[in-house]
Amino acid sequence: MAAQDVGDIDLLAIGRVSVDLYAEQINEPMRNVTSFKKSIGGTATNVAVAAARLGVSAALGTRVGDDQFGDYVRHALTHTFNVDSRYVGIDADLQTPLAFAEMDPPEDPSIIFYREPRAPDLNIDPADFDADIIENVPILWFPASRFSDERAGNAVSQLLAIRKRKSHTVLDLDWRPMFWDSPADATKAIAPMLEHFTIAIGNRDECEIAVGTRDPNEAADRMLELGLEMAVVKLGGDGVMIATADGQRVTAAPYLVDVVSGLGSGDAFGGAFCHGLLEGWSPERIIKYGNAAGAIVAGRLMCADDMPTLDEIETLLRERGESFA
Repeated sequence: MAAQDVGDIDLLAIGRVSVDLYAEQINEPMRNVTSFKKSIGGTATNVAVAAARLGVSAALGTRVGDDQFGDYVRHALTHTFNVDSRYVGIDADLQTPLAFAEMDPPEDPSIIFYREPRAPDLNIDPADFDADIIENVPILWFPASRFSDERAGNAVSQLLAIRKRKSHTVLDLDWRPMFWDSPADATKAIAPMLEHFTIAIGNRDECEIAVGTRDPNEAADRMLELGLEMAVVKLGGDGVMIATADGQRVTAAPYLVDVVSGLGSGDAFGGAFCHGLLEGWSPERIIKYGNAAGAIVAGRLMCADDMPTLDEIETLLRERGESFA
């Protein structure tokens, strides 16, 4: 790829993208749904959008099909979500994936993926990226689901070799059973890759896949023993724990809200987490803002469209009697 000025990008997230279609009929099975609301999605996509909403200069690395949906994705990233799309490639032979969200129930929606015969984002190639951004972008973010596909996993491995474990290289443990033949296959692929990252983020299930335990403290210890600088363990109703290589270990409870949709909260946390890293915040403050971002999105229907602004996060913190420091 021809060299470009990449110094203005603070976050590059590489991974899935799809056109997301949310059922507008809540608490109804798909057979009764008559209309949908369209947006973009995919874990890496949502994290980039969430970070951009908070003022981070974010870019997405992915591929779409040479079709109308691919055109929509690229246009929406740039013009609606303020995410740099220079690394969104076009695959002439494959179609842009679709993901339908059945909001039944909305707090635990069912997602129906259409990624056959193959999703374009699985064909990402290291040559799609400037070496300079891979080496030097302040945050390089990958979902672990990249390793479910041999070609996609090999591409990530090559990019990590260029990166040389520079801070901050983040692995979103992103356990999606539909992308794997078995949990054992996921462990076999993901566990050896941890030594190439400086930060890992996951819930209890994802930690068990990656390091063989659901216990938050033990999972964090195992990740730190592999040389990571930070392990972030999402604890569901118990909040989030951050453990660092320099001995800090902080846990914070979530902010409880009436849940509208179970989609997007984790990615909202990821976007706020990236913002906090770039600002040099303490783990306590990062968790506080991340939990608030996740709570706000849990109280809304959509993912990308409903990612919060900094003002909205600080309004929630103020309402809950929290300081901003």
